[in-house]
Amino acid sequence: MQYFYFRRHYGQTLNNLDFPWKHIRRFNAYTNYCHNTFGERIQKLSINAGFTCPNRDGTIGTKGCIYCNNSAFNPSYCSSLKSITQQINEGIEFHTVRYRKANKYLAYFQPFSNTYAHLEILKLKYEEALQHPQVIGLVIGTRPDCVDNEKLDFIEELSLKHFISVEYGMESCYNETLNLINRGHTFEQTIKAIEETAKRSIHVGAHLIFGLPGEDISKMLDEATIISKLPVTTIKFHQLQIIKDTTIEAQFNNNPKQFHIFKLDEYIDFIIDFTERMNPAIMIERYTAEVPPRYLVKGGFGLLRTDQILQKIEKRMEERKTWQGRLC
Repeated sequence: MQYFYFRRHYGQTLNNLDFPWKHIRRFNAYTNYCHNTFGERIQKLSINAGFTCPNRDGTIGTKGCIYCNNSAFNPSYCSSLKSITQQINEGIEFHTVRYRKANKYLAYFQPFSNTYAHLEILKLKYEEALQHPQVIGLVIGTRPDCVDNEKLDFIEELSLKHFISVEYGMESCYNETLNLINRGHTFEQTIKAIEETAKRSIHVGAHLIFGLPGEDISKMLDEATIISKLPVTTIKFHQLQIIKDTTIEAQFNNNPKQFHIFKLDEYIDFIIDFTERMNPAIMIERYTAEVPPRYLVKGGFGLLRTDQILQKIEKRMEERKTWQGRLC
């Protein structure tokens, strides 16, 4: 990474300088990594493989996480009633309209917990996706309590020939918060899953939500230090959004003060504060979340898309003369 080139040359005095390499982005962007690794634009294709979740099927619960409504982020072509191959083909057609430069794709097993099945079932579903001629790898979204050594060993085998990323729903670093949002696992389980995955040299992704009940700005910023010590490859940030037809919607209507709903300018400065404190080796994949307006109750940023908000974040970082890891 260019950051470490300059780190070696400027040494510890780097933190006392204005950002000295004007042509390089002020955070470790996952999009840059993809371009450098694959040499072209790579697009994710969401796949609904028909998995469920231990927090829904009765294994540990039935109501799921309080914020969860999978319909809010599922593309129209994404349905477990279709084969994985059909979803990939329709997804390519769907994305061709918006991302005309993409010729290669990552099959993103997204809804629910995509390692929550017997190994033989996982093999069939993952290998069907990888057999598609335009699919070069997988992104597997799951929970930290839905992996074991046998599954990770198989995923490690796949990663020797394909790009494979396992994304964990971390959501919070605090067990009290995880209990409040009915997550159904502990942060210690998250740490173990991340470490077991990373030691197999598998790309590790993580999700983190800002604004959950019981977490003030100080607690949220402290998570940057916690995450920086973990072998995480990439991270996605989400501002809390209140989605229709979720448990959190009713809780918000009854007591909105228990949640921190960010306004745009506040969130921009907060996320920059967080970025300053975060390990610069961790790639940032996304700074904000968005859902179709018909699902949103509270927590969106108007009509602004994620790329427009990113432009505002980068402009503000320039104004503040700061960058990822400056205070790490």
